Amino acid sequence: MMRHSLPFAPPGSRVGLFGGSFDPVHRGHLQLSHEALRRLQLDRVWWLVSPGNPLKPHGPAPLAERMARARTALRDHPRVTVTGVEARLRTRITADTLAQVQRLYPRLRFVWLMGADSFATLHRWYRWHEVAARVPIAVFARPGERLSALCSPAARALARDRLAPPRAPALARHAPPRWCFVTMPMQVQSSTELRDRG
Repeated sequence: MMRHSLPFAPPGSRVGLFGGSFDPVHRGHLQLSHEALRRLQLDRVWWLVSPGNPLKPHGPAPLAERMARARTALRDHPRVTVTGVEARLRTRITADTLAQVQRLYPRLRFVWLMGADSFATLHRWYRWHEVAARVPIAVFARPGERLSALCSPAARALARDRLAPPRAPALARHAPPRWCFVTMPMQVQSSTELRDRG
């Protein structure tokens, strides 16, 4: 895998990695990315559009279609980049994707971005402890998911590694495992709801 085909960020940049199927993109994805840039003082956010999510029963729309829609939605967001890095690296497990990205970008500071609903089920991810050991994690509040996220097996296992919300801007500078719960204005729209309406 040649690095020139992957996103660029200057050495030392703080980059948020936001993985998902983005099937389809909705306002919640855009809001989380905007809040991550602002609240975590990130330089860039990279959307890692997944070829497929092994935790979801139905496959997503074709990758090229989802990436095209994501790029259209992000026309006015120059610091957010859409990438199909998992397909290019041929990785399907988040821990493997992170290992490869860190190998390719040893001088960047990465933060894994996720909604509270995903963090609530993080313990079901294959090798999730390795994900937490590789990069700091920022967990963003979603409607109805605060309690389930904060009482989840992952939250309990990582209780000693949680940063207080006022320290969120420093998250990218912390060595993992480290995580922070970030509240943001509630956005009730979800990809599942949009697909069901279609």
